[in-house]
Amino acid sequence: MKQFLLLFLISFTMFGQSEYPQDYFRHPLDIPLVLSGTFGELRSTHFHGGLDIKTQQRQGLKVYAAAEGYISRIKISHFGYGKAIYITHPNGYTTVYGHLQKFSKRLEDYIKQCQYDRESFEVEVFPHSEELLIEPDEVIAFSGNTGSSGGPHVHFEIRDNQERPLNPLLFGMEVKDSKPPHVSGVFAYPKDENATINGKNKRVPLRLIPQKTGDYAVETIEAYGNVGFGVISFDKLDYAPNNNGVSNIQTFFNGNKSLEIDFKRISFDETKHIKRMVDYEYFKSNKAKIQKLFIETNNPLSIYKDAYDNGYVHIKDSTSSVYKMRIRDFHGNESWVVVPINGKLETIERDSILDLSKKSFVSSNKATKLTAGNYTVDFYQNTLYDDSYIDFKVSSDTVFLGDDTIAMQKNFYINYDLSNYKAEHQDKLYIARYYGNYWKPYYVSTSRKANVLTAKTKSLGTFALATDNEPPKITPTNFHDKKWISNYRYLKLKIEDELTGISKYRATVNGKWILMEYDYKTNTLVHDFNDNVVKDTKNEFKLIVTDNVGNSSTFEATFFRK
Repeated sequence: MKQFLLLFLISFTMFGQSEYPQDYFRHPLDIPLVLSGTFGELRSTHFHGGLDIKTQQRQGLKVYAAAEGYISRIKISHFGYGKAIYITHPNGYTTVYGHLQKFSKRLEDYIKQCQYDRESFEVEVFPHSEELLIEPDEVIAFSGNTGSSGGPHVHFEIRDNQERPLNPLLFGMEVKDSKPPHVSGVFAYPKDENATINGKNKRVPLRLIPQKTGDYAVETIEAYGNVGFGVISFDKLDYAPNNNGVSNIQTFFNGNKSLEIDFKRISFDETKHIKRMVDYEYFKSNKAKIQKLFIETNNPLSIYKDAYDNGYVHIKDSTSSVYKMRIRDFHGNESWVVVPINGKLETIERDSILDLSKKSFVSSNKATKLTAGNYTVDFYQNTLYDDSYIDFKVSSDTVFLGDDTIAMQKNFYINYDLSNYKAEHQDKLYIARYYGNYWKPYYVSTSRKANVLTAKTKSLGTFALATDNEPPKITPTNFHDKKWISNYRYLKLKIEDELTGISKYRATVNGKWILMEYDYKTNTLVHDFNDNVVKDTKNEFKLIVTDNVGNSSTFEATFFRK
């Protein structure tokens, strides 16, 4: 008993010395760990919550459990992580494995039974703790490209007991990284109307000068008042060409720490607020993400530390100052950016004053309703981060809501009164957003209640009422009516809907539901005959596909199997 207590105390003491266990989790593949995506990386709508592990451009590699535990969740969806497994471990952490091709036989049998019971490809189940126990080094799945994956890889996460993703590299997984972060742009921002940068009261790009040491200098600027800075930076790992996210940014003003951004842990409740951290207008206009090194109002992110005056610096007239950025990757490689500042009070060079009388004011802290013609646009409280003026106007069935350069915290709602349309025509109407070089309409999630059509979105732009009378297209790709397919393992079809997209589908053989896996990236439906639900020689196949306004197509064929 004394030996046990001594061992427990030694283990507890050793564990307490490191916040994260270093030898507990294994790498989920049996190939070298090479990453295409790092933790905290800036994506379009969120911070990346794990590691994207390269699979040598292949699918079907064995995926191993990172440690013993039990399957606490399995989710299969058309988008997102596609086929995903969640394992809860005795130490309280949960590991996540996404974009899988298929599961191990034991897990595949389990989830397919759930799919047949629910008659749905998309399922989410939460097995109890004794139902699907996992041994160390057990093969749980095979790598794939399912869901919203841009290529074959495994998405891997480690979450704490509050379901908050942590950087898996904190747990001792090794990735080769000998390169310091790269900086491609530095910008200065006035905090208010009294601040200037090089005589201007707006965002100013600064001239970046790479140094032989690998660090960066910025051409001396003249500034006055309260000023913030922003940076475009990324990291490159060894053995991979990808532009990955950095791990930590610190800023200093005249030698004193001003702000720190640490990408160690990111809550799912916070990740949508990436739009507040980056310069959203610049991103939408230039496709590059400036990380703002200052904290604006309505920014709830917890990744900030030691924020003095929210990261802004105060420049006085006739002074000399130095602002520095230290940008680091997870492995400690770092790059410095030095910004010399001469304080100078000068006349502000302003852009021509905009005529705001022709724009509509939208409040950030209370609900705002805009109405014109048959349209009503509802911005509920806290939809916007800042009070804004929006170019709102209506022409016939089109509503103009400016350009998509204002970041939204939540959806706003576009409502159209259909009273002038005959009842038999209302079902095929939807609200579309128009953009792109060809001003093409794209379906916006739309619902109808009585005579009001409502679309929800987080993007401003141009919207119009549109009609979809075209049913989905169904094309068999490896069989035809009256064909013998005894030697085929799969039954394959292509389904497409150009205007509003696929909403649902249902396939049966001899009147019984069969599982068909849908890949939206290739528009394919696939049934695996190894499911062993098709047992007759002569089989009557029927597929019904429905788009997002209710148009349906039906395909029927007879096939034979021995």
